[in-house]
Amino acid sequence: MQLKKKGDKTALNVMKGIESPSSVNKESAKKFLKNKKRNFELDEVVNGILAGNISVLSTAITLVESNLEKHRILANKIIEKCLPHSGNSVRVGITGVPGVGKSTFIEALGMHLIKTNHKLAVLAIDPSSEQSGGSILGDKTRMEQLSAEKNAFIRPSPSSGSLGGVARKTRETIILCEAAGFDTIFIETVGVGQSETKVHSMVDFFLLLMLAGAGDELQGIKRGIMEMADTIIINKADGSNINRAKLAKKEYENALHMFPPSDSGWIPNVLVTSAVKNTGVKDVWNLINDYEKLTKQNEFWQHNRQQQAKYWMHETILESLKTNFYQDETKKAEINEFEEKVIKGEINPFEAARILLDSYFK
Repeated sequence: MQLKKKGDKTALNVMKGIESPSSVNKESAKKFLKNKKRNFELDEVVNGILAGNISVLSTAITLVESNLEKHRILANKIIEKCLPHSGNSVRVGITGVPGVGKSTFIEALGMHLIKTNHKLAVLAIDPSSEQSGGSILGDKTRMEQLSAEKNAFIRPSPSSGSLGGVARKTRETIILCEAAGFDTIFIETVGVGQSETKVHSMVDFFLLLMLAGAGDELQGIKRGIMEMADTIIINKADGSNINRAKLAKKEYENALHMFPPSDSGWIPNVLVTSAVKNTGVKDVWNLINDYEKLTKQNEFWQHNRQQQAKYWMHETILESLKTNFYQDETKKAEINEFEEKVIKGEINPFEAARILLDSYFK
């Protein structure tokens, strides 16, 4: 290829232009670092939460999620101060098979609540985070309309830690959100698995979203999860999928009749919705209101929350024991030593565990 000489006519001219600005705003960076290093006072954080300050609420949740001891101590004090101001929300668990449209459904139902003067917090538990390090930050981008509302707050789960730990932190986050004035809390899980049991133990009402026309309707989900559901939603009932959704509704209704009656006295329903078309969404919220009225009248609502509090006391004990055991500096070398013995077949894993625990508690 021959280069053009100076003076030759060509369309390939490069304008010098202006110097590219820095990608970092130095003033903003200074403010960020200053705030990051700042030590918040207990009363300042609590008062900010009670005033509904979202920035302070986010900071408090970050303290709850932190593994640093000094943060955990402060977080526990914040939760203790906020506890008398919590408990006044409706807590709804939402789960479903992948691709069922949870984010779209949550946004549609959430926008209905916002328009009827509710304050909504959406919290997410990601059971895959322990392996992948991922989180559900995508929810915020998928719920563009809802995330722009001042009375809505969307928060993904921590991106690491055991499921038990993530779930415990979510329960603590519920307390902070309620103290901040959110009257409705959605707890979303990804997929169908172990996380549903944890979510069920921290909500008042449990929603299960399903798809129609995706094969055998009852094969893709565990019976135990269906038994936990207070209502099953057949989502994406629009276009050519409407008839399949109606058929799936009948199949699930027949399946629910085989389950024993729930302690709440509530008979689970099956509803057909289209979050995209916004059909049937209002009916879901009306159903949740009906459930609240019934269970408050028969006193199951309060009884259920009391049992949940007891459950989480025991869960926290187990989680703390596990954390302290593995973080004990004197035990780490011993654990590694027994791991090698188990691998080589010199000792069975049950005996190794017994010896380690005996020496730890002594």
